Amino acid sequence: MNAVSHSPPRPGAKGRLGRRIQVVAYPAATFAILLIAWQVLVGVFNVPEYILPVPTDFLARFVEARQLLWTHTLVTSQEILLGFGAATVISVPFALLIVSVPLLERCIYPVVVFFQLVPKIAIAPLFIVWFGFGLFPKVLLTFLLCFFPILVDSMTGFRALDERLLYITRSMGATRWQTFRYVRLPAAMPFIFSGLKISIVLAATGAIVGEFVGANSGLGYLLLRGSSYLDMTLIFAVLVALSAVGLLFSYAVQASERLVMPWQYKS
Repeated sequence: MNAVSHSPPRPGAKGRLGRRIQVVAYPAATFAILLIAWQVLVGVFNVPEYILPVPTDFLARFVEARQLLWTHTLVTSQEILLGFGAATVISVPFALLIVSVPLLERCIYPVVVFFQLVPKIAIAPLFIVWFGFGLFPKVLLTFLLCFFPILVDSMTGFRALDERLLYITRSMGATRWQTFRYVRLPAAMPFIFSGLKISIVLAATGAIVGEFVGANSGLGYLLLRGSSYLDMTLIFAVLVALSAVGLLFSYAVQASERLVMPWQYKS
């Protein structure tokens, strides 16, 4: 008698929808609990507004100044996108080149590490002196902060492939491009996206620091303006906008990872 095999039931659309709702609902519930606790504790301990405003005050200010915040958010978002995008476009091919040519790794990679050890925040004033107060110095600082994590993770990914697989593809007549497209790049993608997810957080830091040093627009500039007038509700409203921008870009990278590597998320 043939044995009957029972395969586990595949999750349906309702199960996938439920998981997606949980991804949003759980963090939202956590933030709500934290804000409620913040509101209550500030009132209980009678903390002055000029030290720590309650969430209802700075959220109301966020709504009130939404047009101003939106204008400066667009500036900061542009700096993040340009710096992060340039780092991605340059770092990944450069990592493949270094891994593929051992001489480059011996000659160039130590120089890259040396420049990475130089504090980027410390040299930010030099960028203002050299390039002025425009968009470029902020993008450059963002690029430099994002470059190294993407480079290192991409190099790790391109090295992760078992060399025996390359021998097999060559013996089967695959071209270099086919081997790269169907074997080497897919194996490296999890590592590349690991670097991207780290760098997108650093990108926001680079843009804000660049605006701190010298700018007349952007969320960093708005933070400095609020600090100079001790406008705490404006400061916290800007922090809310910054957090929203960071979350948006972080989720965009994760969505890109799901789009590029759907096999990683199949249940």
